[in-house]
Amino acid sequence: MTAQTILPAGKSTKTGFVSATASFVTVFAAGSTAIPLFGSYRAQNGITDTQLSLVAAGYFVCAVSALLFLGRLSNHLGRKPVSIAALLLAAAGCLVLTTVDGFWPLFAGRAMQGLAAGLASSALAAFAVDTAPARPKWLVAAVTTTAATVGLSFGVFAAGALVQFAPAPRQASYIAFAAALCLCALGVGLAPETVTRRRGALASLRPEVRVPASARPCLPIAACVFVSTWAVGGFFNAFGPSVAVDYLGSRAPLVAAAVFASYMAPGVLAGPLSGRTTSASAQRLGMALFAAAVLGLAASTALGSAPLFIGCGVLGGLGAGLAMNGSMALLLGPTTLHERAGLLSLVYAISYTGSAVPALVAGQLVRGLSLFTVTCGYAALAVLACVAVLLGTRAAPRDKH
Repeated sequence: MTAQTILPAGKSTKTGFVSATASFVTVFAAGSTAIPLFGSYRAQNGITDTQLSLVAAGYFVCAVSALLFLGRLSNHLGRKPVSIAALLLAAAGCLVLTTVDGFWPLFAGRAMQGLAAGLASSALAAFAVDTAPARPKWLVAAVTTTAATVGLSFGVFAAGALVQFAPAPRQASYIAFAAALCLCALGVGLAPETVTRRRGALASLRPEVRVPASARPCLPIAACVFVSTWAVGGFFNAFGPSVAVDYLGSRAPLVAAAVFASYMAPGVLAGPLSGRTTSASAQRLGMALFAAAVLGLAASTALGSAPLFIGCGVLGGLGAGLAMNGSMALLLGPTTLHERAGLLSLVYAISYTGSAVPALVAGQLVRGLSLFTVTCGYAALAVLACVAVLLGTRAAPRDKH
């Protein structure tokens, strides 16, 4: 197979890094465009909380499937073609969502966005790591852990504004992000390739869990971080709009967007903050803050306090970002070019599973239990994960920073 123009190993290019990072963010921004409309779908199309939890779980299951079966494909075909495929698939999912009139179009569009997110989480994330500058050191971990949350936050606010103020509110945000994704695909196409094409693409579709030796000691603790923090992200995804309506007394799309973004947005601050301490310390501090904040979410739901709920969401998002940045920095460590896509695929597969399974279980429980009770369940998970991380990092070797 003919090789593409290859970027020399270790060399950073502004075009490649900016294109990959912007595209990674945009895929997740597009993936949040449906969230401000969930309230409308409930009221106008009769879609239930249980069905919304199935939609959220379907998104994550498709993302995990893409990671397991397609996660190493960019090692063989190149980062660019797989990244472009992810962007175009996400755009197609947006177009499907313009037709939502019931459960199945919503499920299908979100499933396509989930597949695109899985592809992006391996190919685009690896592309960004390949082309990232050497300094600041925290930048690579920040991009791989916060691109998703930054994208989700931006997307949900942009979509919320379009839903509330634009004509054709149920289509405008989807069309806008479909266009943005196509522009990102063009930008990636103009960037230099970082991986030489090689044989074995079909064989790479066989699921295979391969953890680099340097990452193995850190993986169990990191898995506790990713599962718990993404589980709470899944809670905001599936139930944020319902919390806004049922407990905070508002049907405004921007309020639903604020509830969702309160947890997602603060992660962008975690990168610079985690650079001021060791990765293990960032894990411990982040998880302690995260667990305390999720307990606060349960309390604020019981009190019906919107400011307290959003404030706890902000603190929880900051803590989650710190813990995830520390975990990703330890895992990526001295990985090689061809180890990155597989490792990132495993990390995101763990994360998406951690989000999907609790959302699916909670969606069934909410039939007979209140959202407050469900929130308490998530708080218990956060506390257990925090205890595991505090004990695990105390016993683990200290990392050098």
